[in-house]
Amino acid sequence: MTDLHEMLLKVKSGEISLEQAEGYLRRRPFEELGYAKPDTHRRVRSGFPEVVFAQGKADEHLLEICRRIYADEGEVMATRASEHQYELIRSVLPEAEYDRLSRIVTCVRSPREQKGCIAVCTAGTADIPVAEEAARTAEYFGNRVERIFDVGVSGLHRLLSHLELIQRANCVIAVAGMEGALGSVIAGLVDKPVIAVPTSVGYGANLHGVSALLTMINSCANGIATVNIDNGYGAGYIASQINRLAQPPGSEQVQ
Repeated sequence: MTDLHEMLLKVKSGEISLEQAEGYLRRRPFEELGYAKPDTHRRVRSGFPEVVFAQGKADEHLLEICRRIYADEGEVMATRASEHQYELIRSVLPEAEYDRLSRIVTCVRSPREQKGCIAVCTAGTADIPVAEEAARTAEYFGNRVERIFDVGVSGLHRLLSHLELIQRANCVIAVAGMEGALGSVIAGLVDKPVIAVPTSVGYGANLHGVSALLTMINSCANGIATVNIDNGYGAGYIASQINRLAQPPGSEQVQ
């Protein structure tokens, strides 16, 4: 079932009956599987369905959780999935697709229209896997994404050559390892929210992303917020919420 607003519109148009809608709203807000409780009302509350974190899950648990969510929502996304987990999911959901760079599995019955604009920028090429996790998360939730890779501060002219596009976006995701300065630089050039994503890319004193994290949370630039190390999914989700606020239904598309 889609979000509450769309369900009410379907009742109004006669596409579904009042009794069907009432039955959905009366349904328990989660399914009890013993080992998991899929959140069947997540979309009603937040506008987005529940997403599955695949890493560390037992095969049989992952399979049943994904199957239940897809049956209920008509779509499912699993993050941090291995090739093995993808093959398992595809055994029960043959239309599932896997992006090896971001390690995201998706199976979507009816893809959403991509709206608005989110710019996803990386400092270096090694940051792209985390950036792709952010970008594909945002696309799954119905956002148009512009990818701008390898524009780190060691060659600032590369970033400036894309400045017009970055400034047009409703939200910017800045993904960087090493010292993590990219988020501060971008936040000083745009009037939109910037989500900084520290990555674990870097030499020893990078401390597996801690140095980039500290740079980003200590930024003196305005309008910048920071998510956890390598948390592309978290950045993509927050950016989706921001873009949705900036691009309400029926509004003109950002070009």
